[in-house]
Amino acid sequence: GYNPAQTVQLTNKLILEDKIFADVGALGTEHNQAIRPLLNERKIPQILVSTGASYWGLQYKQFPWTIGWQPDYIAEGRAYGEWIKKNAPNAKIAVFYQNDDYGKDYLRGLKIGLGRKTSLIVSSQSYETTDTSYASQLAKQKASGADTWVLLSIPTPTVRAIATAKALNWKPDTIVINSVSAIDSVMAAVAQRAGPEFVNGAVSSGYLKNNANPKYANDPIVKKYASILAQYGPSGADPKNTFYFYGMAKAYDTVKLLYNAGKNPTRESLLKATESMNWVNPFMIKGIRVKTSKTDHFPISQLKLVRYGNGTFSEFGPLIKGR
Repeated sequence: GYNPAQTVQLTNKLILEDKIFADVGALGTEHNQAIRPLLNERKIPQILVSTGASYWGLQYKQFPWTIGWQPDYIAEGRAYGEWIKKNAPNAKIAVFYQNDDYGKDYLRGLKIGLGRKTSLIVSSQSYETTDTSYASQLAKQKASGADTWVLLSIPTPTVRAIATAKALNWKPDTIVINSVSAIDSVMAAVAQRAGPEFVNGAVSSGYLKNNANPKYANDPIVKKYASILAQYGPSGADPKNTFYFYGMAKAYDTVKLLYNAGKNPTRESLLKATESMNWVNPFMIKGIRVKTSKTDHFPISQLKLVRYGNGTFSEFGPLIKGR
């Protein structure tokens, strides 16, 4: 699984055998990149992809049938850089990132946010998705004297990296974890392997309401989501699972797009609908608006910083405009 070559093979099957109308919410940066030419050549909408790579929004002229959804990784990385620059102007930053477009987008955004303070980065180490150990990279990061650790990784490497830091007896004062890994269940796994001291106080960002946070226990849409999941979801599905909530939030926007595509939607009318999104998605943090135009192909460009504590992420600070 999670193999771009296999994604191409299976997408071809969807096109040729299942005659799909559109490809909605496919997961993975390299995976969506691999099938993007295929879908655009056949004029099949590739919409609301489940990855925040910046080129879904930047390369719409070359690939007009593709559009992203969540805040892009450059915008998110920039928010972390600006926060560190403001709150820890003398920080010594170690960056651990995935060595592909996903990780490099985040790193680019972090540096944009730091601006003239990019010299605060004292160590930058990457990993491959096939790596099974990060001991070498993290030993170098520990030796750098960094007091602020920015992890720009996916969930499993994040858990493994923090467990490795614990084994190396390295505990930076500040830990920033990108939103892809900033999920309560992932943090619980980190706490189990490395101890709660490695996760409490960790900073990340979000744009969806945290359905696992007691703050939203009585929120109407969170209650509606739990009811729908109980009725139609897998047996025993945990309503606090962020991935289910993410999927339903995206389904909300998909339905809105189909309505806006007309009584008898076509691929062309669906594509046109993606260029005029303008609504509030109730699954999102208050103040965030889904909005696009013919020249703005970043549906969600606002976010909020969040901090981990007491087993969950909580919002803090003002709403941030990523673009």
